[in-house]
Amino acid sequence: MRKNQIKIVTIGGGSSYTPELIEGFIKRKDELPINEIWLVDIEEGREKLEIVGAMAQRMVKAAGLNWKVVLTLDRRDALKGADFVTTQFRVGLLDARIKDERIPLSHGIIGQETNGAGGMFKAFRTIPVILDIIDDMRELCPDAWLVNFTNPSGMVTEAAIKYGGWEKTVGLCNVPINCIHRCAEVLNKNTEDLTFKFAGLNHFHWHRVWDKEGNEITEELIGKLYDPDQKQEQKDSGVANIKDIKFNYEQVKDLGILPCPYHRYYYITDDMLKDELEEYKKGETRAEVVKRTEAELFELYKDPSLDYKPEQLTKRGGTHYSDAACELIASILNDKKTNMVVSTKNNGAIHDLPYESIVEVSSIITSSGPQPINWGNFDSAPRGMVQVMKAMEELTISAAVTGNYERALQAFTINPLVPSGEIAKELLDEMLVAHKKHLPQFADKIAEIENK
Repeated sequence: MRKNQIKIVTIGGGSSYTPELIEGFIKRKDELPINEIWLVDIEEGREKLEIVGAMAQRMVKAAGLNWKVVLTLDRRDALKGADFVTTQFRVGLLDARIKDERIPLSHGIIGQETNGAGGMFKAFRTIPVILDIIDDMRELCPDAWLVNFTNPSGMVTEAAIKYGGWEKTVGLCNVPINCIHRCAEVLNKNTEDLTFKFAGLNHFHWHRVWDKEGNEITEELIGKLYDPDQKQEQKDSGVANIKDIKFNYEQVKDLGILPCPYHRYYYITDDMLKDELEEYKKGETRAEVVKRTEAELFELYKDPSLDYKPEQLTKRGGTHYSDAACELIASILNDKKTNMVVSTKNNGAIHDLPYESIVEVSSIITSSGPQPINWGNFDSAPRGMVQVMKAMEELTISAAVTGNYERALQAFTINPLVPSGEIAKELLDEMLVAHKKHLPQFADKIAEIENK
């Protein structure tokens, strides 16, 4: 689909990640014939948009490029004639994330942005908005690709494709990239000397690794990363927002495949919860820390001489997200056939999940989108978990679209991180009321709860 000039629209353009996005585009200036970049936000994000947008303009100017960088609160105006639309927005801003984390923790339950009750509520708030964006795209840029890294990325991507009907949607996450870099570091090798294969769901994947000679070295990596007898302690998470609490070596060894850092919430739940509760008591949940970090970043961004991405952005927790989006766009545009880990249609790659499911899987990126690489079957342990999690995702997406309370309760009930029974119902009701401003689809049920 090579074009002479392209227009890229970023929804959530006032994000603290935007400088990394701009840096990624600049790095690929010879591959991306960019004419316009539109950064879009809402009224509540106006100040941040103006700050980070001015910095984006400085970065482009410092790179000697004549790209037009436009800041706007008018999404429809921005979308006209777009070739690529990237999404990095947060409905309810960081205050909503704080509720997603603190409310479950007040009940002694895991509170996390994309996992458990918090992740489901982020989906409830986000999915109706992505569907509204798609309605606008259908009218204003019907041929555009939608590149989503709004969390929970897998569920948002599935909603866009299944309910929005936008087949040209690809979901992205930085976690697989971090895993790749961490494995290479532990082995003292370059990433180019290793071959990786990922499969699973967003924030719930596993991977295998081979060396340059074609020998599988997954078992060796499991030993290096998790064997307590290793002389040098290895940290494996590579993700700023997840504590590097040790997995159970025997359990991971039996898996025979490398877990995602987020699997800590499922494999060592009690350890993670204990740590989270300590942070909760101190007012230092991840969301609260991120809010302070983001405030510091925007103070940096205000500097009129700053025309490059500051190192402090790596503390924000989502480093590599934006760079991955830029590489995906370059690969689609130029039919590069890059091997990337994305959320896309399963198409039989994972035999244990439905053909139409959205999965996170190693794929070859072509001008027609991702072509997933076959993984095959999972063994019993990962198979059972991934099937439960996919069912939970499907229920959550359905509830987000329809506002069906019973379906939402069903999703809570089968989520491994939410106790079932009356506690699930109490937590669901409390969070519905807490987030009512951003949950119009549940308005009738929320009014009923409030009037009890």
